[in-house]
Amino acid sequence: MDRQPVLEGERLLLRPLCESDWDALFAVASDPEIWAIHPQPNRWQEPVFREFFAAALERGGALTVFDRSTGTVIGSSQYKPVDDADGGSVEIGWTYLARSHWGGSYNREMKRLMLTHAFRYVARVEFRVGESNLRSRRAMEKIGGRLTGRSEMVETPTAPMRHVVYEITRESFASGPLSA
Repeated sequence: MDRQPVLEGERLLLRPLCESDWDALFAVASDPEIWAIHPQPNRWQEPVFREFFAAALERGGALTVFDRSTGTVIGSSQYKPVDDADGGSVEIGWTYLARSHWGGSYNREMKRLMLTHAFRYVARVEFRVGESNLRSRRAMEKIGGRLTGRSEMVETPTAPMRHVVYEITRESFASGPLSA
């Protein structure tokens, strides 16, 4: 699976993350409200975000998200490497959007684009969400994510944090709220 595609929708353009995206992405990510209920609430701080950004570049699979109407960077999301077992799966995560793009159709379009691309290669997409991150959990439910009952403890810079696992299968996507 190509984890760094160019994906274009009605409102959004997603393209591979590159080093030159630093300034624009940090301008978005430096808003403390974006991270207020996130498992890493200090990610708005420059040194913390710099580590996150560097890891995204190194790991691959990261995409920069643009608002097509303005050409401005509004956030980022990532594909984690593919697991080939049971028809294949990939994780989508590490997503954040500028608050100016919350509560509307932007997250839905971004996830629809990413899921459509992923389901050309894999049978299942997983999402790990901080158990207490109610905003992200509601967003998962709105796009058809099904809570799997699995969870895991993840070490974060502040403390261990329980993450719950959601999934969308190729079949549930085809009949779900993001189907085209």
